[in-house]
Amino acid sequence: MSSELLQRARAGDRDAFAALVEPYRAEVQVHCYRMLGSLQDAEDALQETLLSAWLGLDGFEGRSSVRTWLYRIATNRCLNLLRSSARRPVAAAPLPVPAPEPTRLGEVVWLQPYPDALEGLPDQAPGPEARYESREAISLAFVTAVQLLPPNQRAVLLLRDVLGYRASETAEVLGLTEDAVTSALKRARATMETAHSPGSSPPLPLGGPEERALLDRFVAAFTGHDVDALVALLTDDAWVRMPPLPFEYRGTAAVHRFFTAIDSHWRRIDRMVPVNANGQPAWGEYVRDPVTGGLHVTGIVVVALAGDRIGEITHFETTLAPYFGLPRTLD
Repeated sequence: MSSELLQRARAGDRDAFAALVEPYRAEVQVHCYRMLGSLQDAEDALQETLLSAWLGLDGFEGRSSVRTWLYRIATNRCLNLLRSSARRPVAAAPLPVPAPEPTRLGEVVWLQPYPDALEGLPDQAPGPEARYESREAISLAFVTAVQLLPPNQRAVLLLRDVLGYRASETAEVLGLTEDAVTSALKRARATMETAHSPGSSPPLPLGGPEERALLDRFVAAFTGHDVDALVALLTDDAWVRMPPLPFEYRGTAAVHRFFTAIDSHWRRIDRMVPVNANGQPAWGEYVRDPVTGGLHVTGIVVVALAGDRIGEITHFETTLAPYFGLPRTLD
């Protein structure tokens, strides 16, 4: 940290302040996303963090790094939002066709995908206390599992096991005792072990020919509306989720019932445009307008690989398409 930059920022130099915080902006936004499970909420939390940092510069004594100071502000902003009674699930349009009863084993209605183009994973290696690699800790499976944790446990797990802060540092960030941090981390890890269990087989090499072939088969089955071919690509315990709709299905039998039930709606999907979300393959879904013949975006689907199969299919709403550079319509 440059003491000259800090002095200039304290004197009201906004350019100096921007130079102080810009190296950490993207990774702090990712931290907020992990805390909140929402891209839009993470953007809001980041802006509140930067405003609070600007207004509170006089209180920054330099005993910690600027990075740790920003993480302290951001984490507490996220905790306030999580505890707020004003935070309610967003309204979602119902499915246009009846769907079978959900499995209801791990429903998380807040989840949104995170565009790879916005990722700000820290360049530096996490601290020695970290248990998760940066790429795993941005996956939808990980972020989904984190949303099942109470707010304090969520913050402790991310600070300790993702960012690698020591127990004493985490306690200082959260205003807790080290014993409280240790206890919360133990409970959080127990929940994560149950809720977040990556496949026993490593996924196919990213971008390799085997992965491309699997994803090509997935797109062919999806746009060909072939339930049997689609289910054949899944692991036995595969998930299908549709946040913020309260529909989630686990296991090939439940997935087969679901896609069979929504067949008339599913058949409208005509094209899938590849994008990337959370370090995973994703596509924008487009349906053809029966009147104009044009295509318009109807959602985003993200898949997770487990070995040489697909372990998760998650569908998100149309409102997120602009974050992924997906046009509203195609010719």
